[in-house]
Amino acid sequence: MYRLLPRRLWPPGGPLGLRQSASPRPLSGLPAAKVRSTFLDFFTEKHGHLLVPSSPVRPRGDPSLLFVNAGMNQFKPIFLGTADPRSEMASYRRVVNSQKCVRAGGKHNDLDDVGRDGYHHTFFEMLGSWSFGDYFKEDACRMAWSLLTEHYGIPEDRLYVSYFGGDAASGLPADEETRLIWLDVGVPAARLRPFGMRDNFWEMGESGPCGPCTEIHYDHVGGRDAAALVNADSPEVVEIWNLVFMQYNREADRSLRLLPRFSVDTGLGLERLVGVLQGKTSNYDTDLFAPLLHAIHQRSAVGPYGGGADGGQVDLAYRVVADHVRTLAVCIADGVHPGMSGAELVLRRILRRAVRFCVEVLQTPRGALAGLVPTVTHLLGDTYPELRREQDRVMEVIDENEDQFLSSLRQGSRLIRRTLGRMGSGREVFPASVAWSLHRNLGFPLDLVDLMLEESGVRVDAPELQRLIAENQKVTSDPPAGATTQQALDVVSLAELQRLGVPHSDDGLKYSYRLEHDRYVFPPCRASVLALHDGGALVPAVGEGQRCGVVLDRTCFYSEQGGQSHDRGFFTRDGLQDVVYPVEAVARAGGYVVHRVVAADGLRVGDTVQLHLDQAHRLSCMVKHTATHVLNFALRKLLGPSAQQRGSHVSADRLRFDCSVKGSLSVSQLQQLEELIGDVISENQAVHSQEVPLQAARGIAGLRTVDEVYPDPVRVVSLEVPVSELLDGRVAREMSVELCCGTHLLRTADIQDLVVTSERQTVRGISRLVAVTGRDATQAREAGHVLAEEVDSLSVRFSDSAPSTLEATRRLVKEVGVLSDAVDNTPIPQWQRKELQARLKALQRSANTRNRKLETKEATAKARELLEKWEELKDVFVDHVETDSLSVLMKTVNQLSAAAPLSHVMLLAPQGDSGKLLCACQVPKDSPALAASDWAVAVCHQFSGSAGGSALVAKGMGNCSDVSEALRWAEDFARRRTQR
Repeated sequence: MYRLLPRRLWPPGGPLGLRQSASPRPLSGLPAAKVRSTFLDFFTEKHGHLLVPSSPVRPRGDPSLLFVNAGMNQFKPIFLGTADPRSEMASYRRVVNSQKCVRAGGKHNDLDDVGRDGYHHTFFEMLGSWSFGDYFKEDACRMAWSLLTEHYGIPEDRLYVSYFGGDAASGLPADEETRLIWLDVGVPAARLRPFGMRDNFWEMGESGPCGPCTEIHYDHVGGRDAAALVNADSPEVVEIWNLVFMQYNREADRSLRLLPRFSVDTGLGLERLVGVLQGKTSNYDTDLFAPLLHAIHQRSAVGPYGGGADGGQVDLAYRVVADHVRTLAVCIADGVHPGMSGAELVLRRILRRAVRFCVEVLQTPRGALAGLVPTVTHLLGDTYPELRREQDRVMEVIDENEDQFLSSLRQGSRLIRRTLGRMGSGREVFPASVAWSLHRNLGFPLDLVDLMLEESGVRVDAPELQRLIAENQKVTSDPPAGATTQQALDVVSLAELQRLGVPHSDDGLKYSYRLEHDRYVFPPCRASVLALHDGGALVPAVGEGQRCGVVLDRTCFYSEQGGQSHDRGFFTRDGLQDVVYPVEAVARAGGYVVHRVVAADGLRVGDTVQLHLDQAHRLSCMVKHTATHVLNFALRKLLGPSAQQRGSHVSADRLRFDCSVKGSLSVSQLQQLEELIGDVISENQAVHSQEVPLQAARGIAGLRTVDEVYPDPVRVVSLEVPVSELLDGRVAREMSVELCCGTHLLRTADIQDLVVTSERQTVRGISRLVAVTGRDATQAREAGHVLAEEVDSLSVRFSDSAPSTLEATRRLVKEVGVLSDAVDNTPIPQWQRKELQARLKALQRSANTRNRKLETKEATAKARELLEKWEELKDVFVDHVETDSLSVLMKTVNQLSAAAPLSHVMLLAPQGDSGKLLCACQVPKDSPALAASDWAVAVCHQFSGSAGGSALVAKGMGNCSDVSEALRWAEDFARRRTQR
């Protein structure tokens, strides 16, 4: 355990000339682009920081986050000690960047506050500087003060500083070191304020690196003592910069341990800083937003933006739309599309909120929201070039989703009207389940539901609605079981391994396999146990039955990474060959491969073990991974460069591949895709792999990459052409070449066959393909052939002899339904599934049409018999008929009502020995005394059943073996109600 002593950057007597009463150089009105570049240049040019590009807003391999919401997210592997030591990230010491951040949904959620004030945003840029074990508190504070006062020219008398004042409950003393640093910098004691854990102690999560922080606050008013407004949620005194000093690790038991290496993580919101430097209390009054607000006004039918948080609904709408279109553009450009779960669901809500304010408040025409994207690109495209590259696609996605939402608004309005109609008069509480369904499934804003109900004098069942909202928030905010993998080695244990000189794991043997007589041969592997981890700390030994993390000097097991599942298998220990130590999981952390093992017997550091790889599982993963590369290549060849990989997962039983595709693939495209893949397989192309310097690999023409942090050197996998030739630039034709750490086949013929068994749009613009290979692919084709023959047979039977009886038609409808379920759920080629589904739907329509005609014919005959039976038309008709179809019963009632429009008609149909009783009724249109739904519900409830319907028609089922009793009860009820 050690502590870094920072070197001083400036003389202690008077840093930066602050003690010489030098007047700061004013930079009022500094453009936002210059504010950003000044920050980056200050740290790169004056203080030797490395400029690191912003990561996409979709988190890299972190299921605990919906979006990247802070600048430090991409550097988590460094803080946790898990960064691959061969990657560039592992070498970072001083870093600076401007990170795209989204805070909407999850723990950090500013969505509902956006537009109500001038400083909350869903998307913002976080300017950040980091020290990873380099400098610490003093240098960080002095850099921050120098930048703000000397380079940005912010008057010192407008700045206040908060620091950690300690916490007795946690046993943490006040951060006196930081307080003294600020005094030495020149901050008056009256402007230094201590605060507790909530305001000035930063934690990454429930466990992990953490530490005290110090914040710099700005007083927009000036010329006063505003110390009391620091951390008081005042819009006049705002935090502009947070400097976090990571010096502790929060353990699983909530205790704190000093970190072996101290780090600094600072964050400063660009939007807020620009507001300060341009003399604006609202970020929306700065040049980051002014062009957007002007563009909105050009498309709206209302007056221009008036500014101010109290400007009413119009100004609020301006702010909401300006904020949300930035978020939409950034997220969609980074591959996050509006959808139905997780980050996609949050983005869907943002888009629909923006559309609603555009249409209802700003009165913009359809398509206006997408029309703002070029303005966003103009403002941010130089810093984030992906916005320019993806601008057309972003606009297309927004337009498609806007059309869908406007359609949902119409559909939701109809549902509200129908629900109000069923409620009847006198009811004031609207069902919460309907309101929630409108919101969750149709994206209907809840406040819009309230407004529409208010017009009818009705309100939503608020307590029940809050319960549904809370229930949903718990589901969406808690990561699903298994989403977060428990890190076998925490940052302290990893540092201890390094201190002890434990070498990184040599896992090169995972690639050391060969072909012998057309069989893959995997080499044996013996290894020494270098470290054991019991889930809390490093230990010298574990006992029988204990689950532990095992670090070996070498391994042939593949650790889960790059979308490929980890290997399976077991260990045996020298001297104890008949005892199996199952390997449950394999993961990488900071250069170490950690095998999660159940110790069937004791295990000690220094033991020698034999590794037994589950070769069938490994080979299946190799097949699927190479097949994934072939699929990726074929998609690009079929659809062009717009088909970008958006994610993948490889396991032993199947592969999953996500790709940016405008719409769902057609039958023809799916067939062409499988043909292209089949060509590569039949050509038996060699699979080449080679480790090369990362910079050299990036120069390979046509190289496919995903957003990951790659090691250096990096592994390049190519088909047909050796990597060395690709590096020479001698190959001009299109081929499959990717950066990939996975395990692969040595030739494509070993895939045998590939069948895409599923393809669907997870969100608009992103398709997910699932495929199987080898024997599974053969079985899928065979199953598809069998189902196709069954559909052919059914089609022939239907066309040659259309059923003439209702019973025969029902059998056909049922048969079509059973076959449809089989086609939907059996693994078969997706192109064939689509073809068969289309044919079965056509058959279903024909059968249903025939069924309806026969039902109408039977109902007509029964209605004629009843009318002949009845001697005269009366107010109330109650009778029974023989039928086992509720549909026929309803049609019979309808025909009787057409013949006797002033009569209240109910028919009952006893169902033989079962004791069941079908019920259907219809009443005249102007029948205020008796609603059909009330009549059916009363009768069916009387006989232990249930019913439903409208005021005009209703149906249900009860339990009654004596139909005469039911007829009497039903007629008596109707007469009592109609004769009031």
